Amino acid sequence: MRIDPAGWPFITGPLAPAALLAAGGRATGRRWPRLAAWPFLGLSAYMALFFRDPDRRCDSTPAAADEVLSPADGVVMVAGEPQEGVAPDGEWQQISVFLSVVDVHVNRSPYRGEVVESSYRKGSFLAAYRRESAHRNERSEIWLRDGDRTVVFRQIVGVLARRIVTRTGPGQHLATGERMGLMKFGSRMDVFVPPECEITVTKGQRVRGGESVIARWPATR
Repeated sequence: MRIDPAGWPFITGPLAPAALLAAGGRATGRRWPRLAAWPFLGLSAYMALFFRDPDRRCDSTPAAADEVLSPADGVVMVAGEPQEGVAPDGEWQQISVFLSVVDVHVNRSPYRGEVVESSYRKGSFLAAYRRESAHRNERSEIWLRDGDRTVVFRQIVGVLARRIVTRTGPGQHLATGERMGLMKFGSRMDVFVPPECEITVTKGQRVRGGESVIARWPATR
């Protein structure tokens, strides 16, 4: 299983005290240092699970031209009309995905095209499932354009997620489902598509980043 590079400090960090405790237990013949090492080993194992980066179908089979894919693993919180005061200016539909602390947190581009705008805004760290987190929490916003098609998506931090990693910027071209960053610990992602798109998911549905189709453009090309 691939591990995202951002995860290695979190994975290796707990191993140092675990090794010291285990070595101390062997040297003294005492049992408690070896027992005390296990929580650190468990923490390291969890970090490896959190920062896992599995391949998805889009990595081997390109998505259809009209498909918008989920940018993350999680549960759909919003599907359809945008939350008040959340969407960018203009007419949009909103799909929001909540990521728990056990979901894959590597983020993927929901659609293809050129990154024409990228911004980062500091903010609060409210629970990502709360409605107001969409406009009050710290977030990164990316605008993708492919011809006359535009998709906007956001990485939004939560209570535990205190850092957004965005590995793309203006001028870069992204493929549908391409890895573009991650959020460290529980968080949410919002995707905004124009009214002419058909929303293909419902609130409460589980989705997989890079695989689940969350919207479709009209088949005009």
